[in-house]
Amino acid sequence: MLSLKKNPQDIDRPFIPFSRPDIGETEISAVVDVLKSGWITTGKKSGEFEKRFETLLGRDSTAIAVNSATAGLHLALEAIGIGPGDEVLVPSLTFTATAEVVRYLGGDPVLVDIEPDTLNIAPNAILAAITDRTRAIMPVHYAGLPCDMTSILSIATEHKLRVIEDAAHALPAAHRGNLVGTLASDATVFSFYANKTMTTGEGGMVVTRDPELARRMQVMRLHGIDRDAFDRFQSKVPAWYYEVVAPGFKYNLTDIAAAIGLAQLDRLDAFHARRVFLAERYHNAFADLPLILPSWGSEGDLHAWHLYVVRLNDYALRLGFTREALIEHLSRCGIGTSVHYVPLHRQPYWRESLNTSNDDFPISEKAYQAMVSIPLFTAMSDDDQRHVISSVRSYFA
Repeated sequence: MLSLKKNPQDIDRPFIPFSRPDIGETEISAVVDVLKSGWITTGKKSGEFEKRFETLLGRDSTAIAVNSATAGLHLALEAIGIGPGDEVLVPSLTFTATAEVVRYLGGDPVLVDIEPDTLNIAPNAILAAITDRTRAIMPVHYAGLPCDMTSILSIATEHKLRVIEDAAHALPAAHRGNLVGTLASDATVFSFYANKTMTTGEGGMVVTRDPELARRMQVMRLHGIDRDAFDRFQSKVPAWYYEVVAPGFKYNLTDIAAAIGLAQLDRLDAFHARRVFLAERYHNAFADLPLILPSWGSEGDLHAWHLYVVRLNDYALRLGFTREALIEHLSRCGIGTSVHYVPLHRQPYWRESLNTSNDDFPISEKAYQAMVSIPLFTAMSDDDQRHVISSVRSYFA
Protein backbone atom coordinates (compact mmCIF):
# COMPACT_ATOMS: atom_id res chain seq x y z
CA MET A 1 0.00 0.00 0.00
CA LEU A 2 1.17 3.54 -0.73
CA SER A 3 3.27 5.36 1.87
CA LEU A 4 1.34 8.02 3.80
CA LYS A 5 4.18 10.54 3.57
CA LYS A 6 3.25 13.89 2.14
CA ASN A 7 4.43 14.56 -1.40
CA PRO A 8 7.31 17.07 -1.44
CA GLN A 9 5.61 19.24 -4.08
CA ASP A 10 2.59 19.64 -1.77
CA ILE A 11 4.45 20.85 1.34
CA ASP A 12 3.80 24.55 0.65
CA ARG A 13 0.31 24.05 -0.73
CA PRO A 14 -2.47 25.81 1.23
CA PHE A 15 -4.64 23.44 3.25
CA ILE A 16 -7.93 22.56 1.56
CA PRO A 17 -10.63 22.48 4.23
CA PHE A 18 -13.55 20.08 4.14
CA SER A 19 -15.82 23.09 3.62
CA ARG A 20 -15.63 26.87 3.39
CA PRO A 21 -18.52 29.35 3.07
CA ASP A 22 -18.71 31.28 -0.21
CA ILE A 23 -19.00 34.88 1.02
CA GLY A 24 -18.45 37.82 -1.33
CA GLU A 25 -18.62 41.59 -1.31
CA THR A 26 -22.38 41.52 -1.85
CA GLU A 27 -22.94 39.69 1.42
CA ILE A 28 -20.48 41.96 3.25
CA SER A 29 -22.16 45.11 1.91
CA ALA A 30 -25.59 43.78 2.85
CA VAL A 31 -24.48 43.21 6.44
CA VAL A 32 -22.90 46.66 6.62
CA ASP A 33 -26.16 48.23 5.41
CA VAL A 34 -28.08 46.47 8.17
CA LEU A 35 -25.54 47.50 10.79
CA LYS A 36 -25.90 51.13 9.68
CA SER A 37 -29.70 50.94 9.59
CA GLY A 38 -30.14 51.03 13.35
CA TRP A 39 -32.20 47.79 13.36
CA ILE A 40 -30.18 44.58 13.54
CA THR A 41 -32.49 42.00 15.09
CA THR A 42 -35.65 40.49 13.56
CA GLY A 43 -37.30 43.07 11.32
CA LYS A 44 -37.81 44.06 7.71
CA LYS A 45 -34.89 42.07 6.31
CA SER A 46 -36.08 38.89 7.98
CA GLY A 47 -39.54 39.43 6.55
CA GLU A 48 -38.08 40.07 3.11
CA PHE A 49 -36.02 36.90 3.37
CA GLU A 50 -39.15 34.90 4.16
CA LYS A 51 -41.05 36.39 1.23
CA ARG A 52 -38.18 35.67 -1.18
CA PHE A 53 -38.10 32.08 0.03
CA GLU A 54 -41.84 31.75 -0.49
CA THR A 55 -41.40 33.03 -4.04
CA LEU A 56 -38.66 30.46 -4.63
CA LEU A 57 -40.92 27.56 -3.64
CA GLY A 58 -44.32 28.94 -4.65
CA ARG A 59 -47.48 26.85 -4.18
CA ASP A 60 -48.88 29.06 -1.39
CA SER A 61 -46.00 28.27 0.94
CA THR A 62 -45.45 30.09 4.22
CA ALA A 63 -41.77 30.44 5.14
CA ILE A 64 -40.75 31.07 8.74
CA ALA A 65 -37.14 32.16 9.35
CA VAL A 66 -35.48 30.70 12.44
CA ASN A 67 -32.05 30.78 14.03
CA SER A 68 -31.26 27.14 13.21
CA ALA A 69 -32.71 24.12 11.47
CA THR A 70 -32.82 22.45 14.87
CA ALA A 71 -35.15 25.22 16.03
CA GLY A 72 -37.26 24.72 12.93
CA LEU A 73 -37.62 20.99 13.53
CA HIS A 74 -38.60 21.64 17.14
CA LEU A 75 -41.23 24.20 16.10
CA ALA A 76 -42.66 21.88 13.47
CA LEU A 77 -42.97 18.91 15.83
CA GLU A 78 -44.53 21.12 18.51
CA ALA A 79 -47.01 22.50 16.00
CA ILE A 80 -48.23 19.05 14.95
CA GLY A 81 -48.75 18.15 18.60
CA ILE A 82 -45.91 15.73 19.38
CA GLY A 83 -45.82 15.14 23.13
CA PRO A 84 -44.81 12.69 25.87
CA GLY A 85 -44.96 9.08 24.77
CA ASP A 86 -45.33 9.82 21.07
CA GLU A 87 -42.95 8.06 18.70
CA VAL A 88 -41.29 9.76 15.73
CA LEU A 89 -39.40 7.64 13.18
CA VAL A 90 -35.96 9.00 12.21
CA PRO A 91 -32.99 7.48 10.37
CA SER A 92 -30.06 6.32 12.46
CA LEU A 93 -27.65 7.82 9.90
CA THR A 94 -28.23 11.48 10.71
CA PHE A 95 -27.03 14.26 12.97
CA THR A 96 -28.30 14.10 16.53
CA ALA A 97 -30.50 17.20 16.08
CA THR A 98 -33.01 15.12 14.10
CA ALA A 99 -33.68 12.94 17.14
CA GLU A 100 -33.04 15.37 19.98
CA VAL A 101 -35.92 17.66 19.02
CA VAL A 102 -38.30 14.75 19.65
CA ARG A 103 -36.89 14.50 23.18
CA TYR A 104 -37.43 18.25 23.70
CA LEU A 105 -41.16 17.52 23.60
CA GLY A 106 -41.02 14.37 25.71
CA GLY A 107 -41.43 12.08 22.71
CA ASP A 108 -39.43 9.02 21.74
CA PRO A 109 -37.34 8.96 18.56
CA VAL A 110 -37.37 5.53 16.95
CA LEU A 111 -34.27 4.82 14.88
CA VAL A 112 -34.76 3.29 11.44
CA ASP A 113 -32.23 1.80 9.02
CA ILE A 114 -31.42 3.17 5.56
CA GLU A 115 -31.29 2.14 1.92
CA PRO A 116 -27.86 0.84 0.83
CA ASP A 117 -27.60 2.90 -2.36
CA THR A 118 -29.02 6.32 -1.40
CA LEU A 119 -28.27 6.14 2.37
CA ASN A 120 -31.73 7.64 2.92
CA ILE A 121 -34.30 6.24 5.35
CA ALA A 122 -35.75 3.00 3.96
CA PRO A 123 -39.54 2.86 3.43
CA ASN A 124 -39.65 -0.87 4.25
CA ALA A 125 -37.84 -0.19 7.53
CA ILE A 126 -40.35 2.58 8.28
CA LEU A 127 -43.21 0.13 7.85
CA ALA A 128 -41.56 -2.36 10.18
CA ALA A 129 -41.07 0.28 12.89
CA ILE A 130 -44.63 1.60 13.09
CA THR A 131 -46.46 0.95 16.37
CA ASP A 132 -49.65 2.22 17.95
CA ARG A 133 -47.59 5.07 19.45
CA THR A 134 -46.09 6.25 16.16
CA ARG A 135 -47.22 9.79 15.32
CA ALA A 136 -44.80 11.08 12.71
CA ILE A 137 -42.01 10.30 10.25
CA MET A 138 -39.00 12.59 9.91
CA PRO A 139 -37.09 11.69 6.71
CA VAL A 140 -33.66 13.24 6.19
CA HIS A 141 -32.59 14.01 2.62
CA TYR A 142 -29.08 12.68 3.17
CA ALA A 143 -26.26 14.68 1.54
CA GLY A 144 -28.83 16.52 -0.59
CA LEU A 145 -30.45 13.53 -2.32
CA PRO A 146 -34.23 13.42 -1.77
CA CYS A 147 -35.72 10.43 0.02
CA ASP A 148 -38.31 8.25 -1.67
CA MET A 149 -41.02 10.68 -0.62
CA THR A 150 -43.66 9.06 -2.81
CA SER A 151 -43.42 5.87 -0.75
CA ILE A 152 -43.01 7.70 2.56
CA LEU A 153 -46.03 9.94 2.03
CA SER A 154 -48.09 6.92 0.95
CA ILE A 155 -47.15 5.13 4.18
CA ALA A 156 -47.98 8.23 6.19
CA THR A 157 -51.41 8.52 4.58
CA GLU A 158 -52.19 4.84 5.11
CA HIS A 159 -51.21 4.95 8.80
CA LYS A 160 -52.45 8.50 9.51
CA LEU A 161 -48.97 9.82 10.37
CA ARG A 162 -47.56 13.32 10.05
CA VAL A 163 -44.41 14.01 8.00
CA ILE A 164 -41.76 16.61 8.83
CA GLU A 165 -38.92 16.69 6.29
CA ASP A 166 -35.42 17.35 7.60
CA ALA A 167 -34.15 19.12 4.49
CA ALA A 168 -31.03 20.54 6.11
CA HIS A 169 -28.97 19.25 3.16
CA ALA A 170 -31.53 19.68 0.43
CA LEU A 171 -31.63 23.18 -1.06
CA PRO A 172 -32.27 23.02 -3.95
CA ALA A 173 -33.36 19.42 -4.37
CA ALA A 174 -36.34 17.82 -6.06
CA HIS A 175 -38.23 14.53 -5.94
CA ARG A 176 -39.80 13.42 -9.22
CA GLY A 177 -39.67 16.95 -10.56
CA ASN A 178 -41.10 18.65 -7.44
CA LEU A 179 -38.89 20.82 -5.27
CA VAL A 180 -38.29 19.67 -1.72
CA GLY A 181 -40.41 22.11 0.26
CA THR A 182 -43.40 21.76 -2.08
CA LEU A 183 -44.26 18.12 -1.37
CA ALA A 184 -47.31 16.92 0.57
CA SER A 185 -45.58 16.80 3.95
CA ASP A 186 -46.75 18.86 6.93
CA ALA A 187 -43.58 20.96 7.05
CA THR A 188 -40.07 21.08 5.61
CA VAL A 189 -37.04 22.48 7.42
CA PHE A 190 -33.93 23.86 5.68
CA SER A 191 -30.57 24.74 7.22
CA PHE A 192 -28.34 27.74 6.54
CA TYR A 193 -25.46 26.62 8.74
CA ALA A 194 -21.98 27.68 7.62
CA ASN A 195 -21.24 24.58 5.50
CA LYS A 196 -24.64 24.23 3.82
CA THR A 197 -25.52 24.89 0.17
CA MET A 198 -26.25 28.50 1.15
CA THR A 199 -25.59 30.13 4.50
CA THR A 200 -26.61 32.84 6.92
CA GLY A 201 -23.88 31.80 9.37
CA GLU A 202 -26.43 30.15 11.61
CA GLY A 203 -30.08 29.91 10.61
CA GLY A 204 -32.86 27.93 9.02
CA MET A 205 -36.26 28.14 7.38
CA VAL A 206 -39.46 26.21 8.09
CA VAL A 207 -41.87 25.91 5.16
CA THR A 208 -45.49 24.77 5.35
CA ARG A 209 -48.68 25.14 3.32
CA ASP A 210 -50.87 24.56 6.39
CA PRO A 211 -52.06 27.98 7.71
CA GLU A 212 -52.71 26.63 11.21
CA LEU A 213 -49.24 25.13 11.51
CA ALA A 214 -47.71 28.33 10.14
CA ARG A 215 -49.56 30.45 12.65
CA ARG A 216 -48.54 28.24 15.57
CA MET A 217 -44.87 28.24 14.56
CA GLN A 218 -44.83 32.01 14.03
CA VAL A 219 -46.17 32.55 17.55
CA MET A 220 -43.94 29.96 19.22
CA ARG A 221 -40.83 31.21 17.42
CA LEU A 222 -40.60 34.28 19.67
CA HIS A 223 -41.67 33.64 23.27
CA GLY A 224 -45.28 32.85 22.35
CA ILE A 225 -45.88 36.51 21.56
CA ASP A 226 -48.79 37.20 19.24
CA ARG A 227 -47.14 38.23 15.97
CA ASP A 228 -49.82 40.68 14.87
CA ALA A 229 -49.64 42.61 18.14
CA PHE A 230 -45.86 42.48 18.30
CA ASP A 231 -45.15 43.59 14.74
CA ARG A 232 -43.19 46.81 15.31
CA PHE A 233 -43.63 48.03 11.75
CA GLN A 234 -47.33 47.57 10.98
CA SER A 235 -48.99 47.32 14.39
CA LYS A 236 -52.40 49.00 14.70
CA VAL A 237 -52.12 48.97 18.49
CA PRO A 238 -49.51 50.91 20.50
CA ALA A 239 -46.03 49.73 19.53
CA TRP A 240 -45.18 48.86 23.14
CA TYR A 241 -48.13 46.51 23.59
CA TYR A 242 -47.86 42.75 23.12
CA GLU A 243 -49.63 39.61 24.28
CA VAL A 244 -48.09 36.30 25.35
CA VAL A 245 -50.46 33.56 24.22
CA ALA A 246 -48.22 30.49 24.77
CA PRO A 247 -44.94 29.52 26.49
CA GLY A 248 -42.84 29.89 23.35
CA PHE A 249 -39.17 29.77 22.44
CA LYS A 250 -36.41 32.16 21.32
CA TYR A 251 -35.88 31.03 17.75
CA ASN A 252 -36.05 34.22 15.64
CA LEU A 253 -33.54 35.04 12.90
CA THR A 254 -31.76 38.40 12.99
CA ASP A 255 -31.78 40.93 10.17
CA ILE A 256 -27.99 40.61 10.03
CA ALA A 257 -28.31 36.93 9.16
CA ALA A 258 -31.25 37.56 6.84
CA ALA A 259 -29.21 40.09 4.86
CA ILE A 260 -26.60 37.40 4.18
CA GLY A 261 -29.39 34.99 3.25
CA LEU A 262 -30.90 37.38 0.71
CA ALA A 263 -27.54 37.80 -1.01
CA GLN A 264 -26.98 34.03 -0.98
CA LEU A 265 -30.42 33.36 -2.46
CA ASP A 266 -29.41 35.47 -5.46
CA ARG A 267 -26.50 33.09 -5.99
CA LEU A 268 -28.32 29.83 -5.28
CA ASP A 269 -28.59 28.73 -8.92
CA ALA A 270 -24.91 29.43 -9.51
CA PHE A 271 -24.00 27.64 -6.29
CA HIS A 272 -25.95 24.58 -7.34
CA ALA A 273 -24.49 24.53 -10.85
CA ARG A 274 -21.00 24.63 -9.37
CA ARG A 275 -21.76 21.78 -6.95
CA VAL A 276 -23.13 19.64 -9.79
CA PHE A 277 -20.00 20.37 -11.84
CA LEU A 278 -17.70 19.38 -8.96
CA ALA A 279 -19.71 16.21 -8.26
CA GLU A 280 -19.56 15.17 -11.91
CA ARG A 281 -15.78 15.65 -11.96
CA TYR A 282 -15.42 13.47 -8.87
CA HIS A 283 -17.64 10.81 -10.41
CA ASN A 284 -15.60 10.70 -13.60
CA ALA A 285 -12.28 10.73 -11.74
CA PHE A 286 -13.17 7.95 -9.31
CA ALA A 287 -15.15 5.65 -11.61
CA ASP A 288 -12.34 3.06 -11.78
CA LEU A 289 -11.48 3.08 -8.06
CA PRO A 290 -12.72 0.50 -5.51
CA LEU A 291 -15.24 2.99 -4.15
CA ILE A 292 -19.00 3.22 -3.89
CA LEU A 293 -19.83 6.66 -5.26
CA PRO A 294 -22.90 8.69 -4.27
CA SER A 295 -26.19 8.00 -5.99
CA TRP A 296 -27.61 10.57 -8.38
CA GLY A 297 -31.11 9.44 -7.49
CA SER A 298 -34.02 8.28 -9.60
CA GLU A 299 -35.37 9.88 -12.75
CA GLY A 300 -36.83 13.28 -11.95
CA ASP A 301 -34.75 13.71 -8.79
CA LEU A 302 -32.47 16.71 -8.31
CA HIS A 303 -29.49 16.29 -5.97
CA ALA A 304 -28.42 19.38 -4.00
CA TRP A 305 -24.88 17.97 -3.52
CA HIS A 306 -24.37 19.31 -0.03
CA LEU A 307 -21.96 16.42 0.61
CA TYR A 308 -19.87 14.11 -1.53
CA VAL A 309 -19.56 10.87 0.43
CA VAL A 310 -17.44 8.02 -0.91
CA ARG A 311 -17.40 4.52 0.57
CA LEU A 312 -14.72 1.86 0.28
CA ASN A 313 -16.29 -1.14 -1.40
CA ASP A 314 -15.97 -4.73 -0.19
CA TYR A 315 -13.05 -5.40 -2.54
CA ALA A 316 -11.08 -2.45 -1.13
CA LEU A 317 -11.78 -3.55 2.43
CA ARG A 318 -10.64 -7.11 1.67
CA LEU A 319 -7.38 -5.71 0.30
CA GLY A 320 -6.78 -3.92 3.59
CA PHE A 321 -7.70 -0.37 2.65
CA THR A 322 -9.48 1.42 5.48
CA ARG A 323 -11.49 4.58 5.99
CA GLU A 324 -9.11 5.70 8.75
CA ALA A 325 -6.01 5.26 6.58
CA LEU A 326 -7.64 7.19 3.72
CA ILE A 327 -8.49 10.07 6.06
CA GLU A 328 -4.91 10.10 7.40
CA HIS A 329 -3.47 10.01 3.88
CA LEU A 330 -5.61 12.95 2.77
CA SER A 331 -4.68 14.88 5.90
CA ARG A 332 -0.99 14.44 5.06
CA CYS A 333 -1.79 15.74 1.60
CA GLY A 334 -3.25 18.89 3.17
CA ILE A 335 -6.92 17.96 2.67
CA GLY A 336 -9.68 18.13 5.25
CA THR A 337 -12.32 15.42 5.44
CA SER A 338 -15.22 14.40 7.66
CA VAL A 339 -17.56 11.48 8.32
CA HIS A 340 -21.33 11.96 7.98
CA TYR A 341 -22.30 10.58 10.39
CA VAL A 342 -21.42 8.52 13.40
CA PRO A 343 -24.86 6.86 13.45
CA LEU A 344 -27.15 7.62 16.35
CA HIS A 345 -27.26 3.97 17.41
CA ARG A 346 -23.54 4.30 18.22
CA GLN A 347 -23.85 7.51 20.24
CA PRO A 348 -23.72 6.88 24.02
CA TYR A 349 -26.91 8.75 24.91
CA TRP A 350 -29.04 7.22 22.19
CA ARG A 351 -27.51 3.76 22.54
CA GLU A 352 -28.27 3.68 26.25
CA SER A 353 -31.64 5.45 26.27
CA LEU A 354 -33.01 3.55 23.28
CA ASN A 355 -31.23 0.27 24.08
CA THR A 356 -29.78 -0.13 20.61
CA SER A 357 -26.91 -2.19 19.28
CA ASN A 358 -24.85 -2.04 16.10
CA ASP A 359 -26.48 -5.23 14.86
CA ASP A 360 -29.90 -3.54 14.82
CA PHE A 361 -28.91 -1.32 11.87
CA PRO A 362 -26.75 -3.40 9.53
CA ILE A 363 -26.96 -1.09 6.52
CA SER A 364 -26.19 2.09 8.49
CA GLU A 365 -23.38 0.26 10.29
CA LYS A 366 -21.75 -1.03 7.10
CA ALA A 367 -21.98 2.38 5.43
CA TYR A 368 -20.50 4.12 8.47
CA GLN A 369 -17.50 1.81 8.62
CA ALA A 370 -16.53 2.62 5.01
CA MET A 371 -17.53 6.28 4.43
CA VAL A 372 -15.53 9.49 4.03
CA SER A 373 -16.85 12.93 3.09
CA ILE A 374 -14.36 14.73 0.86
CA PRO A 375 -14.30 18.49 0.13
CA LEU A 376 -17.19 19.80 -1.95
CA PHE A 377 -17.84 23.53 -1.66
CA THR A 378 -18.44 26.24 -4.22
CA ALA A 379 -15.42 28.31 -3.18
CA MET A 380 -12.97 25.51 -3.99
CA SER A 381 -11.00 26.06 -7.16
CA ASP A 382 -10.57 23.61 -10.00
CA ASP A 383 -6.95 23.25 -8.94
CA ASP A 384 -8.05 22.45 -5.38
CA GLN A 385 -10.29 19.70 -6.71
CA ARG A 386 -7.56 18.32 -8.95
CA HIS A 387 -5.36 17.99 -5.86
CA VAL A 388 -8.13 16.18 -3.97
CA ILE A 389 -8.66 13.83 -6.91
CA SER A 390 -4.98 13.04 -7.34
CA SER A 391 -4.59 12.50 -3.59
CA VAL A 392 -7.52 10.09 -3.39
CA ARG A 393 -6.21 8.20 -6.40
CA SER A 394 -2.71 8.03 -4.97
CA TYR A 395 -4.01 6.26 -1.87
CA PHE A 396 -5.15 3.37 -4.05
CA ALA A 397 -2.04 3.39 -6.27
